[in-house]
Amino acid sequence: MHPIIFFSKMDFSQSNLFGYIEDLQELTIIERPVRRSLKTPEEIERLTVDEELSDIERAVYLLSSGQDVQGTSVVANLPALMRQNPAETLRRVLPKIREVLHVAGVEMQLTAAVSFLTVLQEESVSIHTYSHSFLHIILQNLEHRDAGVSNAWLETLLAVIEALPKETIRHEILNPLVSKAQLSQTLQSRLVSCKIMGKLANKFEAHIIKREILPLVKSLCQDVEYEVRTCMCRQLEHIAKGIGTELTKTVVLPELVELARDEGSSVRLAAFETLVNLLDMFDADDRSQTVLPLVKSFCEKSFKADESILVSLSFHLGKLCNGLYGIFTPEQHLRFLEFYKKLSTLGLQQENGHNDNQLQLQTLEQEKKYISVRKNCAYNFPAMIVFVDPKNFHLELYSIFFCLCHDPEVPVRYTMAISFYEVAKLLNSGVYTIHKELVTLLQDESLEVLDALVGHLPEILELMTNGGENSGSESKLLSIPDLIPALTTAEQRAATSLKWRTHEKLLQKYACLPHIIPSDQIYYRFLHRMLTIILTNNVLPVQKAAARTLCVYLRYNRKQEQRHEVIQKLIEQLGQGKSYWNRLRFLDTCEFIMELFSKSFFCKYFFLPVLELTHDPVANVRMKLCYLLPKVKSTLKIPTDKHLLQQLELCIRKLLCQEKDKDVLTIVKRTVLELDRMEISVDAEQLEKEKQQNEGRSTNINDKMFEKKRRDSKTSSVLGKSITLSVPGSSSSTSAGKEDKKSKLVRSQSFSTQALHPKYSNIDKCPNKSSATGYTSSVSGMGKSCMLSFSDDSFRTHSTGNSGNVAFPSSCSSRNLFNSADQKNNGNKESQSRKMSIKNRKSNS
Repeated sequence: MHPIIFFSKMDFSQSNLFGYIEDLQELTIIERPVRRSLKTPEEIERLTVDEELSDIERAVYLLSSGQDVQGTSVVANLPALMRQNPAETLRRVLPKIREVLHVAGVEMQLTAAVSFLTVLQEESVSIHTYSHSFLHIILQNLEHRDAGVSNAWLETLLAVIEALPKETIRHEILNPLVSKAQLSQTLQSRLVSCKIMGKLANKFEAHIIKREILPLVKSLCQDVEYEVRTCMCRQLEHIAKGIGTELTKTVVLPELVELARDEGSSVRLAAFETLVNLLDMFDADDRSQTVLPLVKSFCEKSFKADESILVSLSFHLGKLCNGLYGIFTPEQHLRFLEFYKKLSTLGLQQENGHNDNQLQLQTLEQEKKYISVRKNCAYNFPAMIVFVDPKNFHLELYSIFFCLCHDPEVPVRYTMAISFYEVAKLLNSGVYTIHKELVTLLQDESLEVLDALVGHLPEILELMTNGGENSGSESKLLSIPDLIPALTTAEQRAATSLKWRTHEKLLQKYACLPHIIPSDQIYYRFLHRMLTIILTNNVLPVQKAAARTLCVYLRYNRKQEQRHEVIQKLIEQLGQGKSYWNRLRFLDTCEFIMELFSKSFFCKYFFLPVLELTHDPVANVRMKLCYLLPKVKSTLKIPTDKHLLQQLELCIRKLLCQEKDKDVLTIVKRTVLELDRMEISVDAEQLEKEKQQNEGRSTNINDKMFEKKRRDSKTSSVLGKSITLSVPGSSSSTSAGKEDKKSKLVRSQSFSTQALHPKYSNIDKCPNKSSATGYTSSVSGMGKSCMLSFSDDSFRTHSTGNSGNVAFPSSCSSRNLFNSADQKNNGNKESQSRKMSIKNRKSNS
């Protein structure tokens, strides 16, 4: 049987066939060896440069006989050559660059403009030398036929003008500018002249500007090309600031009025924007008689014949309304407000409540323009609140605020979210009127809107809860009824998205909620959610943000049962969790707890669970713990936490003796030295109590000894007179020794009484033995070594040198250590009894 071939999935139509052929050709091109990038021996020979040439000689050679790419490399390296050898670079390299730029391509021209600007900014040479060597080259290339190259050289020249002295500017730039601005010059030359004159207006006095620059300005404002008129119109703002108010009123304002009626739409737009920016320079008469009629004309024409100005008008409307506020009549005030309302809904509905021809479709360009207009209205909304007065917000602007917050386009809602805080501040006690819109934006489908709103969320919520009349603590939740569901929804949407930075930012801002929402609601709706994020989220910054916010919630929770439950979960699910990642997050959480809570709180609940991680099987956990130990030790107070200090020292000794990971061991040794230099705070009140107890114990011992001696003296039959009892100083010295010992606890040693000086950092890991584990601390320069071994969690000292050997007590033997004073007192009592009996025997004899 012959196999059956199915062609049902193959399409051999003419179009598809050519597609298959093209695919096959692409495959053959991929498989063909690419040899175009390889250079022939002749090309390699031309590109080869003698290695013995200096940088200056190599640059000159490449500019003279090299290829374009090599010349461009030399031009890009010009700032470095100027730093190394400015004199030779100016004498030999710069003339070559000047020659090459006459015939250079666009890439070399752009590179040269940037390099010349870099040389100016680095101040490799004096400004006099720079103007003598570089300025002429810049001026020669200003009128390059390529517009991008011309603009690049113009930017360099404008930066140079800032640094040049006035005389140089006058002779080298201003005088040639008179001829360059003439109508007979090229369009590019006249455009460059406009921008240069705007820059020169700030360099000369008003009378020089009036005499030498203003005639050129008037000429260019009446140029035959609309591009020149537009460019010159935008420079009038800089010129007005240079010549002052009087000349602006008599010279600049008439030119602006004429340009505002220009036939070119771009010229009218430039005139309108310049008028708005110069409002502060016009007096009330100029505003009412000249500026206001022009603005009204712009507004009337914007919807009918000149939509090109609509976007700019909507952007500047807030500044315009507040700038002309003092001269508005009530009718004009209402007209501009209605105009703003109309712009705010532009594109959403047509006039008279119906669409033109019911099915008229807007072009894509118009739709983009209308979106920009509504976005600008959202940007100007705070300014319009000032315009109508916040007291009239609900009556005049609330409906527009509602529409903008519910706008179908994301850029509009995003802008409203950004300005929401400014609106809330302006409304002050009337902020309760925009609660619903806050909830709406929190539940917005776009994360960009949520991200914009979250930036000032704590301040907004504070204003919401405290700004109005309902400022009592009991009415916190009632003031924003749907706030909690909105906040939880926002967090869940951020968690399920890929924008983890928004999620992190939101969790950080949620730390403000204890000031807004009752503690029980936070406990049931937010606190456990933070713990879940720590346990399940895979993004470290998000986990840390959740951990810190959880600690803030715990800090403001006053119910002990809830606190203990959360603490227990942190220890069990994080500190004792199966995943090493959770145990690392437990250490992060402990760090936040040390930051937010008291030292005693951390010591009570988290000190020992943290130390348990010294036995963690994962080296990264032990390493992170070692980095945290100095902060852990800083939470201790002496003598209250002396048992915790012993536990800390024991853990460090075990790490030194048992740690097998070399990286962790290195961190341990470094941490030991840091711990040794630390000082522990002293609990003065507790120290005084113990001091009084010790003094009372010493007094009782002395009284008992005196009574015993008195009884012994009475029973002696040979004693002829009263025996003067001399109480030995051992007990008092013991008391003094205790006080001295407590004073030394102010400076904590990492190993109780043996301090590790930084120079004694040669800590070697101790060998493991069958019966005990120990370590040797070698002290260089002292000829001493301390050998400690412990068995059954107790330490014994082994003297191997001088009397400087010290025992390191463990937690199990601390009772014997801290009761040593009592043992000494008992020994003193026995010695005194023996002395008294000897005296009695002598007297009897």
